[in-house]
Amino acid sequence: QVQLMETGGGSVQAGGSLRLACVASRGATSGYNMAWFRQSPGKEREGVATIDPFGRTDYTDFAKGRFTISKDNAENTLFLQMNNLKPEDTAIYYCAAFRTGNSVLSPRNYKYWGAGTQVTVSS
Repeated sequence: QVQLMETGGGSVQAGGSLRLACVASRGATSGYNMAWFRQSPGKEREGVATIDPFGRTDYTDFAKGRFTISKDNAENTLFLQMNNLKPEDTAIYYCAAFRTGNSVLSPRNYKYWGAGTQVTVSS
């Protein structure tokens, strides 16, 4: 069982930045594929970014150039740095671990999930 807990959400104005953190069970960030997802009201959960045990990353198109996924294996923590935030980035952001399928940014392919943290971007 992997425990995940997200922090760092909040309210910002458009153009601002936030840094999300996800504290994971010991060994999770070094041993598993991990990812960030988000879900807005009335919409399906969508992938944002993923990172594998070797540090290789992948991003959904809307995140490229604005968001950066990273991790600190010593602290068992996953990060998502979000810059130039837009109102459409408003969502609950979730941390996930342990990919079980080939699609790196499909929510169906992750076994463990955090409870999420709310990000609200005002115009």
